[in-house]
Amino acid sequence: MDHVAVLALFDRDMREGAQPDGPGARVERVGGVVRQVAAEHGWNGVVWSDLDESSADKAIAEQIAYYTGLGREFEWKLYGHDLPFDLGQRLRAAGFTAEPEETLMIAEVADLTLDVEPPEGIRFLPVTDRAGVDLVADVHEKAFGTDSSRLRHQLLARLDDPESVVAVVALAGDEPVSAARMELVPGTRFAGLWGGGTVESWRGRGIYRALVAHRARAAVERGYRYLQVDALATSRPILERLGFEPLTITQPHVYQP
Repeated sequence: MDHVAVLALFDRDMREGAQPDGPGARVERVGGVVRQVAAEHGWNGVVWSDLDESSADKAIAEQIAYYTGLGREFEWKLYGHDLPFDLGQRLRAAGFTAEPEETLMIAEVADLTLDVEPPEGIRFLPVTDRAGVDLVADVHEKAFGTDSSRLRHQLLARLDDPESVVAVVALAGDEPVSAARMELVPGTRFAGLWGGGTVESWRGRGIYRALVAHRARAAVERGYRYLQVDALATSRPILERLGFEPLTITQPHVYQP
């Protein structure tokens, strides 16, 4: 994989050319910034910027003023290759809180190992209704220890558009033990893998790996060329074994009005 070329394509397709990620959201292009403004339970934030040392501080102040005027928390999605090189430092000086770093990993679907099945005793249930969304949200809370209200609302809002998201729950008997989703942006070459989480007592059995392969097959069926993941340190080795390659670092910076 040509890392420089694929990263440039990712920036063009998924960041500079960003599309709204759900009903009620809109993407705005203001000066050197591309941002999303969403409804109450949606994601608000900056997805791309084209800044330099002379324009960065002004742009940061403008985004703070804009979202504060709306009364909304927002995220500046910072990548390791974004300019200026000290953009993260400038964001933190302006009052943003940096969250843990993740690795942007991308794979060409044709190069992935897809013949991975769920471990014995595990079955995958596609999410197609409210009951399935509730299972995903419950697993998310148990696996990550965080509130899943936003995820629940986002998935419910997209149930009527199966070409925008593929969600799946792993069941041991009737017990939900893992869940994941794939977000799709029609007209682009990238499908994003998100939310892959397994409850602690079921980790290390190959469920996460099988969920990645399951979603990769779904991406192939829909004609996507690349899969993208913001990987935590725990999942990066699994993804590398499947064929994903690290391209850069990404680090959310969050501002609360």
